[in-house]
Amino acid sequence: MRQARVAGAVLGGVVARAAASAAAVVAPASPAATQVERLYFGRNVGDTAVVSDSAWAAFVHAVLTPAFPDGATIWAADGRWRARDGRAVREPSFVVELVHAPTPDADARVRRVVAAYKRRFGQQAVLRVVMAARAEL
Repeated sequence: MRQARVAGAVLGGVVARAAASAAAVVAPASPAATQVERLYFGRNVGDTAVVSDSAWAAFVHAVLTPAFPDGATIWAADGRWRARDGRAVREPSFVVELVHAPTPDADARVRRVVAAYKRRFGQQAVLRVVMAARAEL
């Protein structure tokens, strides 16, 4: 009888450990805290010129990709904004979405990309929207 109780206790411990191990394997990891950024790059240069597709591609290759080698999502957009004089301005744009850890390094890299675009294409501003998120891949 005593052997049966000992065997039952050992077997119960083995089953409990097996169940815990299976739960650890099956249970998905929680998505990590991360940051999503959207950068809105207007393509108008002054009143007459536009950032060309080839100039944009060169910027992405030379500036954006080295700053964020893990990737970015880019799409074309049709932006609208109000100028200081009150008139509505329509502007073709590119939107870049970045997903990264919220670190000072990532913030500095985003600021460098924005500054480089403004300098290269004579832009007054690049809209930057930052959102806290959770993500997993």
